[in-house]
Amino acid sequence: MKPRPRTTPNVIRIVLILLVGIGLLAVGWIYLPRLFPGMVRLPVIQLPQVRLPAIKIGKVQPVAATQDLATTPSPQAGNPTPAVIPIFLQNNGSPEENLRAQGVLVLAMRDGQFIHLFAYHPLYLPLTRLTNDPWDDITPSLSPDGTRLAYTSRRNGYWDLYILELATGQITRLTDTPEYEASPTWSPDGLWIAYERYNGVSLDIYIQSLSDPSSPPIQLTDDPGIDRSPAWSPRGREIAFVSTRSGDEEIWLARLDDVDHRFASISSNPLAQDRFPAWSPDGSQLAWAVEQGGERRLAIWDSNTPALKARLTGDGDLPAWSPDGAVLFSEVREPAGGGLSAYMSANGRLSLPYTPLPGALYGLTWVKGPLLPWFRDVLGSPDQAPVPTLWEPVLTRAIVPAGRVGLVKLTDVSAPQAMLHDAVDEAFNALRQQVSTEAGWDALSSLENAYVPLTSPPTPSIQDDWLYTGRAFSINPLILNAGWIVLTREDFLGQTYWRVYLKARYQDGSMGMPLTGQTWDLNARFSGDTQSYEQGGRPGPALPGYWIDLTELAGRYSWQRLPAWNNWRAFYPSIRFNQFVITNGLAWRQAMDELYPPEALATSTPRPSFTLTGTETLEFTPRLVTETPTPTLTLIPTRRPTWTPLSTQPGP
Repeated sequence: MKPRPRTTPNVIRIVLILLVGIGLLAVGWIYLPRLFPGMVRLPVIQLPQVRLPAIKIGKVQPVAATQDLATTPSPQAGNPTPAVIPIFLQNNGSPEENLRAQGVLVLAMRDGQFIHLFAYHPLYLPLTRLTNDPWDDITPSLSPDGTRLAYTSRRNGYWDLYILELATGQITRLTDTPEYEASPTWSPDGLWIAYERYNGVSLDIYIQSLSDPSSPPIQLTDDPGIDRSPAWSPRGREIAFVSTRSGDEEIWLARLDDVDHRFASISSNPLAQDRFPAWSPDGSQLAWAVEQGGERRLAIWDSNTPALKARLTGDGDLPAWSPDGAVLFSEVREPAGGGLSAYMSANGRLSLPYTPLPGALYGLTWVKGPLLPWFRDVLGSPDQAPVPTLWEPVLTRAIVPAGRVGLVKLTDVSAPQAMLHDAVDEAFNALRQQVSTEAGWDALSSLENAYVPLTSPPTPSIQDDWLYTGRAFSINPLILNAGWIVLTREDFLGQTYWRVYLKARYQDGSMGMPLTGQTWDLNARFSGDTQSYEQGGRPGPALPGYWIDLTELAGRYSWQRLPAWNNWRAFYPSIRFNQFVITNGLAWRQAMDELYPPEALATSTPRPSFTLTGTETLEFTPRLVTETPTPTLTLIPTRRPTWTPLSTQPGP
């Protein structure tokens, strides 16, 4: 029997040592000040609670647009720098007076079947139409003196440049060609306009004289890649633009005074796509949109320190500066729709919360105050009617018991089951008609699928397929192989979406727009290239020609695209580039309940099969081991009987 360890004396010894140590500390705390007079024990002071008075911020004068930030004196010690108040938050009188003095945002926004110019102020003016004609008006740009507005219009059937006099409302046509021309930007003296123009293969930058509009334009860029979205520096001798000459979309500078080294990249980020450059009013900073890893941010580059990289600020896709340079407005795009937001340019703080917009934006600029007579007259009798509705559901079949809805057959549509939900068939017919009008051919007459019956076997690994609800359809993928469809990839916070473009039937400039960014080649996964196979395809250059944005067109009729499943790189049906759905806010099971009774969706639970695999339990089951006797070796082996065969012969 082993003796027990003596733990009790050890515990008592440790406790006694601790008590002696505490006693020595107490004695030292009392007698140390007597031994060392220089040591003083500080008393504990209770701080009273003080409520800070409210601080009122007075009126702050905005920084002049022509002031160079590099020469701005630093604040003196003891004189705090006053906070900058955004221009649209300054209150200097009545709302009408503030509106006329501050100016308004001018947006080119989708309005039903057309794109119109709208005026908007975050506080004093809702969305108000400036144009309401049966044609498109896009990419507005304000002149440096604030008296003229350059924009692109298709009033004659082709994309040409026009100039609107804000004092009188007079419109002057600047270009008259069948080619696409857009994104005008003004020189600081107001005598020249730079713009993007389609040359039959890609986009290039051109410069047009306003003092002699009859003179031919000057071609600034001539590269096989795309050069677009010019932005003329207020300092006069540089033009920023987007170019794909390096393989991806980057921000480049064209130095007008340097012939030998005219072009230089200032973003140089091969992992990101950089778009829509915009100069600050004083020309010291350049903002653009950065798309990388599913995020869309605004970047600001300081031209006074060009060696430093651009700093990232708030979310956005299409930046526009306020007249004082303190606020940066931007469109914020989402997979289905978008909105408007604004940030302080100095620190990226949010100055305008996200405001949803009823349509996509095709240009954004701030018209500074004081507003001129024509502008004031238009805002005096505002057109603030909501965006028109392009379709209305009409139930052609009676509601069956339990609130379920029937299916409606589609006319002249080729599909395995050419039927759709009774609440969305009008949206499909209206979309099909508009696609035929804008693209020049009936792309929705042949579908891969419309309604898929519940008896059809499901696609492996595809769950909650909206085709079973009758609220979705998928276009024919053979059109992609024929080259009449092209895709661009868009990532939003970890999810992959696809933007579908249809090729216009007539390539004379009367239909569609040129492509402005990289495309995505899904068939590259079958080319034998390992990298293309692993990433589900590869990016490619923008194809020449004029194209119709089917994704945006379908969105006008409430048809929304679906994100690809996580395994889309390895499983082709998971890409879902060709599917569009109208959910009306319903979950997949709720949409299925509109067609089927609950018992049709309740699947029986299969009986589990018996397997040899053990089942884990909370309690351990001991394993019983049976002892086997060990054989004993002996010198004399155990005799075994010898088998003697029986004789088959009869005995004697």
